[in-house]
Amino acid sequence: MSVRSALLAILTIGPAYGLQLHGELASRTAGRRSVNAGQIYGTLERLIRQDAVESAGATPDGLPLYRLTRSGHEEALDWLHGTVSFPGDEWSDLVDRVLIASSLPQVDAMKVVTAYREHWEAVGAGTAPSVSGQDRLAAQAGQSLANAALAWLDDVETQLVSDGQGALSRVFSADRPRRGRRPAVPVG
Repeated sequence: MSVRSALLAILTIGPAYGLQLHGELASRTAGRRSVNAGQIYGTLERLIRQDAVESAGATPDGLPLYRLTRSGHEEALDWLHGTVSFPGDEWSDLVDRVLIASSLPQVDAMKVVTAYREHWEAVGAGTAPSVSGQDRLAAQAGQSLANAALAWLDDVETQLVSDGQGALSRVFSADRPRRGRRPAVPVG
């Protein structure tokens, strides 16, 4: 999972400050993904330079707020509904995207599950046993991963249907971390 993509996805809810995004990332991935606060702020600064995020003012106590630009919003939705992963990251990306998507009120998590189901069905169908050695073992590993992904997606779909599509989604937590990056004070 890209911290960049996850932050963009979380910001689809609305403006947030850095340490708030840090906590939301950890909670929306059920603790699977925890990065240090410095990485969050560094990523936000890059996102601003890349015109994916912009300033949204400040909280009443002076913490800078960030919001998506139009291009940032489009990138977030593309990531949420995509299935592309770097080789070796397929399982983690699947789990993280589905967890984050299911937590976002404005995202249809079932569409994300459906896109991944189609992806993993194609992966499973395309992993024909190879002739020998490591190629065969790699093909069997791919088939096993596809089977596991499809089984987990079945579980997710069952929970989304039984609990109701929006049961897992939520807005930002009302808990406020006590710290956060304050605006720079001009020297002079």
